[in-house]
Amino acid sequence: MLVLKSDKEICTMIGNRLAAARLQQNLTQALLAETAGISVNAVQKAEKGASTLPTYIKIMRVLRLLDQLDSFLPEPTISPIAIAKMKGKKRTRASNK
Repeated sequence: MLVLKSDKEICTMIGNRLAAARLQQNLTQALLAETAGISVNAVQKAEKGASTLPTYIKIMRVLRLLDQLDSFLPEPTISPIAIAKMKGKKRTRASNK
């Protein structure tokens, strides 16, 4: 369960999954880096789980995994009752509790 893992463990897991996807597509780190427009060092860091979100996105784009982001962070949905209460207004802030 991801909730019980540390941030570092989750980042490492993401890096391992990217490395596995790269190998499954038979791409070298050098070719992935060149295609993504980043350095080989950036790919190596990402595969170790020590990178930035923009770098992960570049790698995922090359590996054709961007659609996985919908599973990772789906578009929030609003219930019909909440829509009726808002009367067409779009939320821009969270309420104070």
